[in-house]
Amino acid sequence: MEQTSGSKSYLISIVMVAVLGGLLFGYDTAVISGAEKGLQAFFLGGVGMASDAGFIYTDGMHGFTCASALIGCVIGSALSGLLATRLGRKRSLILAGLLFFVSALGSMYPEFLFFERGVPSMSLLVVFNIYRVIGGIGVGLASAICPMYIAEVAPSNIRGTLVSWNQFAIIFGQLVVYFVNFLILGEHTNPVIEQIGRGFNQVAAGSDPWTITTGWRYMFGSEAVPAGLFVLLICFVPETPRYLVMVGDDKRALSILARINGSAKAQEILSEIKNTITEKTEKLFTYGVLVIFVGIMLSVFQQAVGINAVLYYAPRIFDDMGMDKPMVQTVMMGIVNILFTLVAIFTVERWGRKPLLIYGSIGMAIGAFGVAVTFGNASLALVTMLSIMVYSASFMFSWGPICWVLIAEIFPNTIRGAAVAIAVAFQWIFNWIVSSSFVPMFNMTLDGDPHFGHWFTYGLYGAICVVAAFFVWRFVPETKGKTLEDMSRLWGKKA
Repeated sequence: MEQTSGSKSYLISIVMVAVLGGLLFGYDTAVISGAEKGLQAFFLGGVGMASDAGFIYTDGMHGFTCASALIGCVIGSALSGLLATRLGRKRSLILAGLLFFVSALGSMYPEFLFFERGVPSMSLLVVFNIYRVIGGIGVGLASAICPMYIAEVAPSNIRGTLVSWNQFAIIFGQLVVYFVNFLILGEHTNPVIEQIGRGFNQVAAGSDPWTITTGWRYMFGSEAVPAGLFVLLICFVPETPRYLVMVGDDKRALSILARINGSAKAQEILSEIKNTITEKTEKLFTYGVLVIFVGIMLSVFQQAVGINAVLYYAPRIFDDMGMDKPMVQTVMMGIVNILFTLVAIFTVERWGRKPLLIYGSIGMAIGAFGVAVTFGNASLALVTMLSIMVYSASFMFSWGPICWVLIAEIFPNTIRGAAVAIAVAFQWIFNWIVSSSFVPMFNMTLDGDPHFGHWFTYGLYGAICVVAAFFVWRFVPETKGKTLEDMSRLWGKKA
């Protein structure tokens, strides 16, 4: 019996499973924020802990350890195109979930099999970072393939909305892990780290030993729960119809399309897919250089506008502003981020991709310039905080979700896997550049002015936001309402 109309419940169920990969993306990247002080104290030797006599844990080592997952993110995103093409979208997501699971358990107990528990050493530090890199590879895969999966199963009229839910899941995953870390910490306190020389520290006497020996382990290990659930659920979702056509399985592709769109529409979509997929893959530049350039620059601008400098260092920023409870302001910003991500979800199909990106870029520029002008002036502290909120909120309804929508949409079917991999790899590279350069820029001084770095940093981000708005206006095509097959025709004309 033919299915005359598509099943919305079926579509939503498989998209929500894929979106869980976005939640894991946010969870894995943010879990370090709550665990890093306990982790640092552990490798410093804690208070009265046994340690390798020749091992000295420096600030440089700690900085690398906190960011080591980003190495895996670059690797995972770079491999995502190959894996998405060779293994398929579904099996690649299963692999990502398994990597999240292994990383969570390995980071919780890096001594497993080879080391004595609770004795920090260089070898143990290397193993711990390997587990974090493994998790980063999972993040890199999920960041590229989750939006690709959603885009390839979603009907064109709601594709932008459904892909935007992936960004919501990322932000929600970060918020979830903040609360999980808070609950794990409970009545305990983070250790106090004392500087004893440039780049060298020690754990202050009286620091809570539980957070040094155990707390950080539970925080990392908590990720195993959503990771295990993701691996289980992803086994029950179908492969994407577009991938199935690429591997010659038209019958299964038509069946899935019919269940999502209805029988008549399914046959029409299948014909469009087959017309644009004449072979499994084409050379990367088959459709010209411009489409690859646009995809890369969307990723570059999403990071170069500086948002992760705010998300990763929010407590430090609010503390430097003189706020009494910087974590309260951080939570407030997290709630604002969630609300404005919802704005994108409910307007992307009505307003289109380009307007949201342009308006968001302008809003971010206003917020960044507001921070640059007012930072350090105690009488304008409220204006500074509101400017940061405007900056962050503007990102959340524009570059946050819409960049992922466009990266999932703009590439033709036959180069999508490789092109998305390249674009997302650039995203993680610039994530690392922005994250690692923020603190040195923020702390710069000029002629004794302690606030020079503050206005320079946010002035630079504001200028990049203006350039981003121009780039979108001039080079980025509007994809609202267009099928993925339309992209082949669009870029084919420009090539």
